[in-house]
Amino acid sequence: MLKNLALTAAVVGAMLLAQDAAKVPQPRQPAQELSDADIIRLNVTRVNLLYTVVDKRGRFVTDLVKEDFEVFKGKKQQTISDFTAESDLPLRLAIVIDTSNSIRDRFRFQQEAALEFLRSAMRRDRDKAIVVGFDMLPNLATDLTDDMGKLENAVRDLKPGGGTSLYDAIAFASRDKLSQDQPRHKFRRAIVLLSDGDDNNSKYTRDQALELAQKADVVVYTISTNISRLETDGDKVLKYYAQETGGLAFFPFKVEDLAQSFENIANEMRHQYSAAFNPVPLKADGLFHEISLKVKNRKDLIVRARKGYYAPKL
Repeated sequence: MLKNLALTAAVVGAMLLAQDAAKVPQPRQPAQELSDADIIRLNVTRVNLLYTVVDKRGRFVTDLVKEDFEVFKGKKQQTISDFTAESDLPLRLAIVIDTSNSIRDRFRFQQEAALEFLRSAMRRDRDKAIVVGFDMLPNLATDLTDDMGKLENAVRDLKPGGGTSLYDAIAFASRDKLSQDQPRHKFRRAIVLLSDGDDNNSKYTRDQALELAQKADVVVYTISTNISRLETDGDKVLKYYAQETGGLAFFPFKVEDLAQSFENIANEMRHQYSAAFNPVPLKADGLFHEISLKVKNRKDLIVRARKGYYAPKL
């Protein structure tokens, strides 16, 4: 009898100890090691900037160092964490060509100028590009590739006709294609857009398409196909996309000048800086936050960078 009581007491005691132990926080097991892709998805605070510095004559300035720059989020100065001069990042390009009826008479020259640009800018086994034509709808002529044969065939196979869905083409190239390769800060992403800037068929608005480009860290370079010397509403749209993303807008008045515009874009992409910062204070509100980037004590220099970033929403 005494043995049974002792055994029962021991069992009850063990159960009480187990319950008490369950109330004590247990040490966490080591977390499984994250892949690079997982780490980038979790690191939602990093803002990447790709930008160009020129003097008042438009000449590239490439000898600046990290300490020469200051970045502001609103009025609060931020700390630049990563910096690279003349970044030689792999390119992810979208050649987006207006194939609507409005540019039919200049279409063949556009194709040849685009091909010459791809040949000069692309590096095999390092850079990739897509070709997108757009009239009533965006048309993916070829997916991301470093194969010049595929890219040349895609450009040459484009045919003019139909309406104009410019904003949809920018949205498609940014969200569905250029944002594919990760981690994002290891690639330079750009859209080279040939168009008169008009749109009459898109589901996206001008600003919705811009938002998708900014969220994908895409710089937009635009080449106007408007040969009039009078500024049109379409020209204003092309300027808007370039200015807001840190790109440039070109307005060649002769089709023969298109090749020079493409060459200027290629030169621009070879003379850029790359920087990153972690926003303080951090606001994970999903909203657009304005930023400005300056060269300290050098009012004679011009910095071309995007105007802000979209914060993640948690």
